[in-house]
Amino acid sequence: MKIIIYGANEMASAIAADFFEDQDVIVMDSNQKNLESFSRLDVGTICADALDIKTLKNSDIESADVFIACSDSDEANIIACLTAKRVSDAQTICFVQKKDSLEALNFVKDKYPVSYAQCLDNIIWPQKLLVQEIVKIITVPEAVDVENFAHGRARLLEYRIKEDSELLNKKLKDYYFNSEVLVVGIVRNEELFIPNGNSEFLLNDKVFLMGTPIGLDIAASELFDTKAKVKKITIIGGGSVGFELAKILEETKMSLKLIENDYERCEFLSENLKKTLILNGSGTSLELLEQEEIGKSDVVVAITNNDEKNLLCSLLSKQLDSKKVITRVSQGATANLFERVGVDVAISQREACVNEIKNRIIDSRAGVIATVERGQGEILEINLDEKFETKLIQEIKLPASGVIAIIKRGSKVVIPKGQTMLKPCDTLLIFTKTQDVVKIKEFFK
Repeated sequence: MKIIIYGANEMASAIAADFFEDQDVIVMDSNQKNLESFSRLDVGTICADALDIKTLKNSDIESADVFIACSDSDEANIIACLTAKRVSDAQTICFVQKKDSLEALNFVKDKYPVSYAQCLDNIIWPQKLLVQEIVKIITVPEAVDVENFAHGRARLLEYRIKEDSELLNKKLKDYYFNSEVLVVGIVRNEELFIPNGNSEFLLNDKVFLMGTPIGLDIAASELFDTKAKVKKITIIGGGSVGFELAKILEETKMSLKLIENDYERCEFLSENLKKTLILNGSGTSLELLEQEEIGKSDVVVAITNNDEKNLLCSLLSKQLDSKKVITRVSQGATANLFERVGVDVAISQREACVNEIKNRIIDSRAGVIATVERGQGEILEINLDEKFETKLIQEIKLPASGVIAIIKRGSKVVIPKGQTMLKPCDTLLIFTKTQDVVKIKEFFK
């Protein structure tokens, strides 16, 4: 697949780094200096402006499958995508940073849907993706990751094994999970592996469970501290992400506090958030955190634009006994470090964007519908042919480590066991390591 990326910035670097090994990637920018940082990757570079039709034609865009505009200018990204659509059949992905740009595009989409569809295929507002990830994690107590499948009829949850967990130091075969749940993966020392019956759950392991929402709720209530509802939330950072997060959470019955250092921004937040207590001050001030009893928060979300400040806010909140701390980081590699020093969940906005492109656009053609644990694991969707020979799952010997976790059969969702029959036209959701995806896909071909 050929991918052209317009805008040689940090977002482009994250996208290129994820795709260059398997895809033909070209990065365009009018500033040669910006392109120099891409020399470490095996990608093509073009020093030119993607807003010019002649330039795009010279880049052989007619043969491109995907065109991604992620420069720092919303206007340039929109025009670049419109231009790319004029001269190619490439699927366009347009990044916008300003909410005004997003609202203007949505207005055009509603008023002129046919014309819009001919110009822009996908719009990514990074802040929205980050907010969506945070909301999912907040609304499922104790979970560090949540993914939904089959229109909400199936789900993946990720939990960390703590000292009070029923699973601690037990083998998988020695614990009874209800029939609607499967353990599909374990992360230990930042490495993902597919467990077997003899796999033991150790302190600080992260465990992936897949199943029906009801089955997972039952399992979680038995294994983790999910009884206490999330009632009090503190948001540190009142930028666009903090504001959007508070707006969504105001629709719940949760008590919200938002700490913002800029006084003028606090005035804006006070005018536009009706159910949130706005506090003017620094989230790194221990005095303020103690005075406002941040330690009693069920969840603290540190989402300023500064990694160091977010880490300090998070560690202070943990020191004050906040139950769960979610932290924004700039890169996925930084997230591992943050979690190692005590942050419960570290989320990268760039990583969320890359996963969105990967799952919804690039890998959707290859059957990958979700990426987990910072690219170490993937969930494959395999459609069995109508000529498939009916077999028991225990008769299926996969060529690599993986778990057939969900069977979609018509409108039904089946959580399989060894005696479950695979039938023609079934759709399988398979949890596996990224390195084994090709082997499993070839096996089912």
